[in-house]
Formats: sequence, C-alpha cells, structure tokens
Amino acid sequence: MQQPLFSRLAITTPAPLLRRGGRTPTNRVQIYVSRSHDPYLNLSFEHYLLQKSHPDSVVLLLYTNRPCVVIGRNQNPWLEVGIGALNQPALLAPPVPREADDHDHEEALGVQLVRRRSGGGTVFHDLSNVNYSVLCPPAAFDRDRHALMVVRALRTLGVSTARLNERHDIVLDERDATFKVSGSAYKLTRLRSLHHGTCLLSTPNLDRVGRFLRSPAAPYMKARGVDSVRSRIRNVGVGNAAFEEAVVAEFGAMYGNVDVETIATRDMKKIPEVMRGYEELKSLDWIYKQTPQFTFSTRPTEDDPRPRPPLPDYLPKDFDLSITARHGQITEAKGAGVEIAALDSVYLHKVGDWRALIGESAGSWLNEMFGVRPN
Repeated sequence: MQQPLFSRLAITTPAPLLRRGGRTPTNRVQIYVSRSHDPYLNLSFEHYLLQKSHPDSVVLLLYTNRPCVVIGRNQNPWLEVGIGALNQPALLAPPVPREADDHDHEEALGVQLVRRRSGGGTVFHDLSNVNYSVLCPPAAFDRDRHALMVVRALRTLGVSTARLNERHDIVLDERDATFKVSGSAYKLTRLRSLHHGTCLLSTPNLDRVGRFLRSPAAPYMKARGVDSVRSRIRNVGVGNAAFEEAVVAEFGAMYGNVDVETIATRDMKKIPEVMRGYEELKSLDWIYKQTPQFTFSTRPTEDDPRPRPPLPDYLPKDFDLSITARHGQITEAKGAGVEIAALDSVYLHKVGDWRALIGESAGSWLNEMFGVRPN
C-alpha cells in the first residue's frame, strides 16, 4: 500500500464544483486529484473541466486508470490496437494493489478500449501510470511549458536524465539509448486549451504493451487520420504518490500553492454533464464509428504499393480481398476466391464471426486480423 497522498499538502472535500450547482469555481488556480480508476469517467470529468472551468483559470488534474488502451480522436483502432488481445486478462501482469474509492466498483477484465477527445497517438494505461492534465487560457498555451513542469518534477525525485525531446515527449537518456516515458496530446478551444499526458512509472506490463499496441492488420491497411509513432519505452521507477506530489509542487511553484481537491467517483457521477460525456465515451458508436476512412487490401494497390506479408496456406490460392470502410462501415468490397456479397454496408465492430459472412478459411483469417474472438 502506498503512503498517504500529499502528506504535506492541504486536502479539502467535498469538491467545490458540486457546491455551485455543477459549475466549477472561479479560483484562478485549481488542483484536482481523481480517486476513480475508470478511464471513461476520468476523461469525461477532464472534458467537463475544459468546458466549464473559468476562462482565466489554470487547472491541474491528476488521475490513474485501470488497464486500458487509449487512442486519439482521429485514429483507427483496427490499425493501432491488437484488439484481439484486449479481452484476454491472462496477457496482463498481476495488478499492483492501488487504493480506489468505495464507489469505483466497475472493475473490468482485460484491457478496455477508449477513444479520447484530443488528438495524438495511442497509449497504454494501467494502475502504475499517472495521467496529468493542465488547462489554461489559449494565450498561455505552449506545448513545452507543462511538459517541462513534469520534467522538473521527475528531477526532484532523482530522475536526473529526464528531458524533453523535439517531439515534446519526455524521455530518459540511459547510456547509449533513449527511452520514452511520457507522451502528450492537446485540445484547443476558443476559450481554453488542454495539454494532457501519461507517465510510465512502475508498470509491470512494460514488456506486454506491444501486444496491445500492435495490430496484425497493420501491414494490409492504409488509413487516413493520425498514425502513432513507435518509441522504445521504460519505467521511470518512482511511485504514483511521489510523482503526484512532485507534480503538484511544481504546479504550485508556477502558479501559486492552493488546496488539493480529491474527487471521488460519486462526486463526478452527480454532475449531469460528466455523465452524458461518460455514456458517450463508453458507446461503441464513439469508439468505432469515429474512425476515418481506410482500406484493407491483401495485395499491393496503386494507392498502397507496399509489399504484403505472405498469406496463410489455408486460404485459396487465388484469394484476394480489398475492403474500404468509412466510420467503421464497409462502403466497398472487392475480391477473388471468396464470396463478398454479405459484406455490403457491414459495421466491422458488429461482426461476431467473419466466418458467417465470408466462409470458413477467409473468415478465420479476418477474425485474426480484426481481433474477433467468436463465442
């Protein structure tokens, strides 16, 4: 069990936003720490702060999520994620015990798939990561300003090799190698700006992350939208509570020390706007139908001339398949050596078994490509 959080800092409860009819306070500086591990709820509360916090305020939010893969607003889950691995709890390391509030009961098996509202690439979260989010006026927004705040926090914890690279990522220089420990994403509105990121602290899943962030369909797929940039990763090697306290201290040094608000699950669920956002983020329409147009083709095409990996021997020798999908729905299918009529207008995320649509051999292969695990 970790030591109590913020032993040297004042903590106040309940959250002041609930005492003002669901609107955030007008304090110029605010700090919130969520004690929920629900990624959909934490991201919805973060978006609520983006929409409702005072235009002149600067806000820090810290939260930790249970295992999940979070894709960017404009990314393709079938390209970025090993979807078939997500629902296999055995692929995760045994969880490190973390304290959660009494109202956070929805413990999920395996790894949840989440699409956030900001851009950027795909990341893995678990209970040994801490996510940081800073909201500020657009005039004060700078891609490096608050990432450097986290770098300074890490250095106060003895992580002397932490630095910011040219991609605005936080990295560690170790001998002849550089490892990424934190990436960032952003969202800008007319009145507010958001910079958030996650920091790998002590995850036991470090050598398993690749299984969740590697899609077997990627060599056959060409997509619009944003591709993730692959980097070597490692743990920082500090605890969650120490990291949170160090970031709060650096934030206080920049903007002034204020009381830290701890936010429980029950607090967030009392806010109608948060719950509307929560239900949207959990919906399959949001997770899958936001996907930009993409093509999946077994052979090189004029638009995608890359060589393809060899197809398995159990497929027909003349097997050829090309699928175009938009918002997760097939808009065009062409093929040889297989019947494709049943693919017309199909939503990919609703397919429970490709064999029922396209035959045994081709369907078995597509189940593997798109991460479908028939019951």
